[in-house]
Amino acid sequence: MQRTESSSGSARIRLDQPRTARPGLISLPAYDPEAFGKLSERIARFLGTGRFIVWMTVVVLVWVVWNTLLPDTVHFDDYPFIFLTLVLSLQASYAAPLILLAQNRQDDRDRVNMEQDRARSDRNIADTEYLTREVAALRHGLGEVATRDFLRSELQALLKELDERQGAPEVL
Repeated sequence: MQRTESSSGSARIRLDQPRTARPGLISLPAYDPEAFGKLSERIARFLGTGRFIVWMTVVVLVWVVWNTLLPDTVHFDDYPFIFLTLVLSLQASYAAPLILLAQNRQDDRDRVNMEQDRARSDRNIADTEYLTREVAALRHGLGEVATRDFLRSELQALLKELDERQGAPEVL
């Protein structure tokens, strides 16, 4: 385990990080975690299909028929289905961790997608707020500009005033 210096000067073991390989000890073979993860996802996808259920049912039925209906000399499971139970337990013991690994990888992808969606949502909110401020500024600016209705009413008032002047006798 990795050691770090604490504020008191004593070394402490970090539990949040895996141990590094020690020289002189037997080293385990290296593997590509990405390739192993992809393989586990493919297996987990297959285990979740109807095809797997059908094949598993066929294997179990053939096993049961072989060890019950055929003569005792050809039985390969001498005790009633003990070996079948062992094989099914072994399959389940490998399937469960592979399915969990595939689920963890999917959770990681979902987490990344959620973070990207959250960032996109934040950008959309910022853009919307900016556009709202711009529209408010335009409305405020338009409040000081003469509108079409205002101009019509002013022109009508001027026309009425001109009509009144033309109808009145001229005084010099």
